[in-house]
Amino acid sequence: MPVQYKDYYEILGVPRSASDADIKKSFRKLAREFHPDVAKDKKRAEEKFKEINEAYEVLSDPAKRKKYDELGANWKQGAEFRPPPGYENFAGQQFQGRGAGQGAEGFEFHFGGTGFSDFFEQIFGSRNGGRSGFGRAAQFEEQEYAERGRDVEGDLMVTLEEAARGSIRSVSVRHGSKTETHQVKIPAGVTEGQRLRLSGKGEHGHGGAASGDLYLRVRLAKHPDFEVEEHNLICEAELAPWEAALGTELSVPTLNGRVNIKIPAGTQSGQKLRVRGRGLGANGDLFVVTKIVVPSQMSDAEKKLWEQLKRESKFNPRD
Repeated sequence: MPVQYKDYYEILGVPRSASDADIKKSFRKLAREFHPDVAKDKKRAEEKFKEINEAYEVLSDPAKRKKYDELGANWKQGAEFRPPPGYENFAGQQFQGRGAGQGAEGFEFHFGGTGFSDFFEQIFGSRNGGRSGFGRAAQFEEQEYAERGRDVEGDLMVTLEEAARGSIRSVSVRHGSKTETHQVKIPAGVTEGQRLRLSGKGEHGHGGAASGDLYLRVRLAKHPDFEVEEHNLICEAELAPWEAALGTELSVPTLNGRVNIKIPAGTQSGQKLRVRGRGLGANGDLFVVTKIVVPSQMSDAEKKLWEQLKRESKFNPRD
């Protein structure tokens, strides 16, 4: 089934030759601009934020970026796209439904409301090489039988705010020509790769047998300020040398607004400071990693002060 090609480089506003650092810089700038918590037009911002996240999910991962680049650079944004052989997974294939002797019915499974485009799902989604025979052809002679429906699996983009507080999301699943919408509870503290199970919401069973289950694999959305380690959040705080040496009070971001923390005198670059209870769920904390930054340009007066410190200080970092 053709889908719209996504030009991830254009979405992030970088050339195809962009370095990892340039891609990250562009993502952080755009993600801050379109984060739903700060944008005025929240509906548009939410869609744009998902699109930016999807692009960064691919281009920040060397394996995914290589695979994406192999698709070719000549596809036009918005054009219909059909993956080359070897890329198409069960989401873009049909298998013959049960009761084929009475007129086969083709089934396709497509998701809505997950935060990922059909293009991403078809190339990079967890459905690629999915569960228990997805995409296989199943031919049956006309007869009475009962068979449980197969499980269905897809990806679900979850923002860090949703992971921290918990949320309810509407996800639609299209089985051939029929679309069903389900309410998905995202528990507070959900982690990357965790699978949410909706019992009986997969492929319908035949002959009175039970339906399969729907599994949604959590993919945490990238955030411009935080990295994630299980339930904990990591952010970087830049310090001037005198702030690290003398100590200071610093305002740092959290998912619930900014908080002030104390930087103790003698703080080292790379030191981790814990802010309890500001991570994902009840068990998560925020870790602030310090980075000491020296000025790249100095006035004559500033340079004299540094030279004075050099003469008078007995400190030697190599001792």
